[in-house]
Amino acid sequence: MPREVNVHLLPRHFEPEALRGGIAVVIDLLRATTTIVTALANGARCVLPCGDIETAKRVAADLPVGSVLLGGERRGVRIEGFDLDNSPAAYSAERVTGKTIVFTTTNGTAALMRSREADRVLVGSLVNRRAVAWAVAADDRPVHLVCAGTDGRVTAEDVAAAGAIVTELEAFLRGDVLIDDTALIAAKFWAAESSTTESLLSVLRHSRGGSNLVELGFDRDIEFAAHVDSYDLVGEFFPRTGEVRAVRSNPVPLPYGRT
Repeated sequence: MPREVNVHLLPRHFEPEALRGGIAVVIDLLRATTTIVTALANGARCVLPCGDIETAKRVAADLPVGSVLLGGERRGVRIEGFDLDNSPAAYSAERVTGKTIVFTTTNGTAALMRSREADRVLVGSLVNRRAVAWAVAADDRPVHLVCAGTDGRVTAEDVAAAGAIVTELEAFLRGDVLIDDTALIAAKFWAAESSTTESLLSVLRHSRGGSNLVELGFDRDIEFAAHVDSYDLVGEFFPRTGEVRAVRSNPVPLPYGRT
């Protein structure tokens, strides 16, 4: 039977129980899911997503001293008292190897929490597009690509990343998919806007999330997030433990990645 593939442009566009029996791929390209994948690729033990700042502080305080880093943002900038912001480049191997990252962001971690009723919850971005598509293709359950959006509004960067994953998944499954209209729109948007690195960067910089980052001086993060297939790694969120862990990892840049 064809694989059912759905794209949800915002987390509020579905009820959590609608994901039961399926695989959710959560996408917050700028920047939460790109940052989570980067942290895991660079040797973080796991990432613990939290819905709010106070919960993050409480979770971190219960972990052994020296084993944990607090990371995240509000309004795009590092939270006061936190070790790291939401810039993927900040999560270098020197900083995060062996550490537990307690993480909270404005949009991405909320989208993860909203998706926890799915049978599996994966972390998707452009930097691990092919790895995510491969993991999903190896399963046989319905697929739900969940775009985090920005402050409750649809963002072009998440739609583009969803379209990239849909396109790669169609290739792996040789077109044996049943995609909903939103997935079709996302795939066509990706095809139209990703022909060159320059056109992709233009879309990301002019999107809702991207323009916020440009204004804050984080253009380098946009360039980082636009590197397609940088990591052969899948992060999976395990709601029972609250952890996101690398379930397939080889943190070496792949030869087919966009540079």
